[in-house]
Amino acid sequence: MDLSLTQDQRVILDALDAMLRPWESAPIHDAPLFASDHALDRALADAGFLEVANDPELGTVTAALVIERLARLPYATEAAASALVGPVLGEETAGPMCLVDARQWRRPVRYLREGARVVLLEDRGVSGFTASATQFRAEPEALFAYPVATLHGLPEVREPLTIDPMQLRARWQVGLASECAGLLAGALASVVSHVSDRKQFGRPLATFQALRHRLAEAQVRINGTYWLAIRAAADCDSGNAALAALHAAETARICTYDFHQFLGAMGMTLEHPLHLWTYRLKLLAGELGGVSGHARSVADALWGPASG
Repeated sequence: MDLSLTQDQRVILDALDAMLRPWESAPIHDAPLFASDHALDRALADAGFLEVANDPELGTVTAALVIERLARLPYATEAAASALVGPVLGEETAGPMCLVDARQWRRPVRYLREGARVVLLEDRGVSGFTASATQFRAEPEALFAYPVATLHGLPEVREPLTIDPMQLRARWQVGLASECAGLLAGALASVVSHVSDRKQFGRPLATFQALRHRLAEAQVRINGTYWLAIRAAADCDSGNAALAALHAAETARICTYDFHQFLGAMGMTLEHPLHLWTYRLKLLAGELGGVSGHARSVADALWGPASG
């Protein structure tokens, strides 16, 4: 298949880049646990970038490109669920959309707040509810670089949704892979900037061959994450989506370790903004069962669910 960008996609990404310039710089000097800005959320909503999948000429590939580009920012904003799942549900929500796996409902939920639309993936169906303040506990000190909260439990009264569970899982995995690709790209850019400026033995760290080799390997893995995500977004096929999410989760684990090692002691503090990308990767890498869950999804897509 042809994975080159169309003229419309290039125009959309150029417009998105122009709009995002105020949020490209990461907070420095005691950077926060997570960075978010309601002005960014409003700008995205007003510009309609999260609605591109509704246009059949743009579709889910363009939505994945937007998600990837937004994830490069140090600021977290809800995009994947709204851009990929929202069009299938045909719903307009004033707040963020939160995806919850019924098997992992005790995990921190990204963007969960009062008024958020919660979409619950269950074994035999999909349901939804609008979160009330009594249904969750905010976790402002959570080390995931997202605004997160934890559910007290699943409400007994939930609205059945018409989306097929396999379709929801596939679109969720496409969103995960696309967001991981952007987060990895943003983290790598931050690391490259640091090792290019930081000197050791009178030379920038980036000139040392061993480090350059590992940076090059990271770039290759990130490229693979990006292209697998875009390929999966083209048809939202269950197998392609699971494979993209599997590679993204594995790459997130490997690269997160390397990136923090490249920064040395600074990588373990809030003095450098690297965590604004890598800590988000840590949470994403565990969604939908993490590496093992995505691997099972690949096997199910290829050979069917295991019996018994």
